[in-house]
Amino acid sequence: MSETCYTRLATHLDQLPGGFAPSDTGADIRLLQRLFSAEEADLATHLTLDRESASAIAGRANLSTTEAEQRLSEMSRKGLIFSVQLEDGATLYQAVPFIIGIYEFQVNNLSEDLVSNLDEYWSTIKPRQRPQTIPQMRTIPVGKSIEPHLEALPYEQVHELVKASDRFAVAPCICRRTAKILGAGCDAPEDSCLIFGDWADYYVRDGRARSIDQSEVMKILARADAANLVLQPSNSREIAFICCCCGCCCGILGSLQSNPKPAEIVASAFIAKHQPEVCEGCLICLERCQMQAFTAEVDRVRLDTGRCIGCGLCVSTCPSGALSLVRKPDSERTRVLATMNVTWHTISQAQNEVSPLTRAAGS
Repeated sequence: MSETCYTRLATHLDQLPGGFAPSDTGADIRLLQRLFSAEEADLATHLTLDRESASAIAGRANLSTTEAEQRLSEMSRKGLIFSVQLEDGATLYQAVPFIIGIYEFQVNNLSEDLVSNLDEYWSTIKPRQRPQTIPQMRTIPVGKSIEPHLEALPYEQVHELVKASDRFAVAPCICRRTAKILGAGCDAPEDSCLIFGDWADYYVRDGRARSIDQSEVMKILARADAANLVLQPSNSREIAFICCCCGCCCGILGSLQSNPKPAEIVASAFIAKHQPEVCEGCLICLERCQMQAFTAEVDRVRLDTGRCIGCGLCVSTCPSGALSLVRKPDSERTRVLATMNVTWHTISQAQNEVSPLTRAAGS
């Protein structure tokens, strides 16, 4: 097969949540060539965001069911697609975005060459407008920052989200692994990507994560709080994952940091409130905040609410009680849909209202 199959795959990925923007240098195609064989690239374009059997996909790809199943199984093992094993032994397959999906699934496959390909791609993406839609991830407060009087729905509270799941796993943070290969990074805990439900099954099945119980999940969350890590779960009421993120390695937090008013673009139900008259000027919040929302004054701090993402890290360790979380107005809160699949379909539909020629025109 010619390079055309990779061009088709790039277009296919660009129609999925988050897109797959073209590169000025062709780095997008070179990255796909590193990850996918030509046969895999061609087959991947026949998968959708619906979970389907190998026979259904085989019909569209003009393959036998046996051949399709063999290829799909290998692609799932390589982290190029998602799969679910049903109780009756059947397997369903699903397309996933490049972010969040294919990239994160490469956590055990990182090498200097792959990271070089990724870095070249991300540094040469062509700027373009994307339609307004809901994000794939959101920010929720650390548990200790939710005070009893604060109105918080179950899917806005980390402990309630964990209690609602029955399968758990922990995987290494791919952002920290990538940063270290690039000679950067930090000393935050690496095993801090929490996975739930069907996603946990998928991660554990192919060795991307280890299975854990609920008590270990809570210990990892406590450790994340102590390490000043922001909790970013899937933007769904039934969570697929919770990332414990640092601003130095995480691409999502990095994008928020570079924005002059992160509060206006983050998906969060809360924002911090500061009472200057109670503040003791201990400056702990300056160390905790990933968004540089605080500045030191003579005997207290000043909070720039335009930079607050409602993570609660400043609240959970404020010794004077000068900091608390308050709920944002309905008009400033992002919709949180039932499952990650529903979120993906919603994002994809919004993106594809833009002409499919947009990518080609920018190439």
